[in-house]
Amino acid sequence: MKILVVIPTYNERDNICRIIPEVLAQDPRISVLVVDDNSPDGTAAVVEKLAQADKRVLLLRRAAKLGLGSAYRDGFRIALQEGASYIVEMDADFSHDPKSLPSLLKEAETCDLVIGSRYKNGVSVVNWPIRRLLLSYCATIYTRLITGLKVSDCTSGYKCFRREALETIDLDRVRSDGYSFQIEMNYRCMEKGFRIGEVPIIFIDRHAGTSKMSKKIVREAVVMVWKLRIGSLLSRLFCFGAGSDKRNLRPVL
Repeated sequence: MKILVVIPTYNERDNICRIIPEVLAQDPRISVLVVDDNSPDGTAAVVEKLAQADKRVLLLRRAAKLGLGSAYRDGFRIALQEGASYIVEMDADFSHDPKSLPSLLKEAETCDLVIGSRYKNGVSVVNWPIRRLLLSYCATIYTRLITGLKVSDCTSGYKCFRREALETIDLDRVRSDGYSFQIEMNYRCMEKGFRIGEVPIIFIDRHAGTSKMSKKIVREAVVMVWKLRIGSLLSRLFCFGAGSDKRNLRPVL
């Protein structure tokens, strides 16, 4: 069984050199794929150096800053091509503790998608300003009301997919970014009837660097939930089919 952890990066030089060894230390079956969007701070060069010392480290260089959702889609495609049985997404900034990986993987033995939840056992968030916390928590309530998702943390970016779930989802149809990308992937899994589980995590605000959150990302999420709900109803009504993904991406290392 192969486990691939996909980590998108943009200007994460100070974090990536520390988080990769911690991720790899959690399980000998784990490999890490860094999807770097041409970071000006030289993040990719740091990953290349780590890859020379450990074949479990892979790098996909992209030409420009193309967005979080796009990075995950490309990373997921590579994970499937590489034969991964479990595909994990997580941030590079230590807001997602690598030590929670075993819990996600354990739950994935009986679930198709496992979400690392900040709100499963109350609120488990450290060092967030109250405004950011309320935004995140209210986004989950709003999403659940409109889409019917029955999870406690709809916008979490720490999650584990079984291979079968990602193979079934048409990634070309997933066009969203940021918060809305996380919501959309959860919704697509629910649409397909996949088993969704949650494990509690403690979310700690980033160790270094600058947050990528923006008003644009929030606005996209507000609109996306309605698009998902209405699109799903129309698809059922008119029995629209979904295309298949034929692109062939390979990691640089």
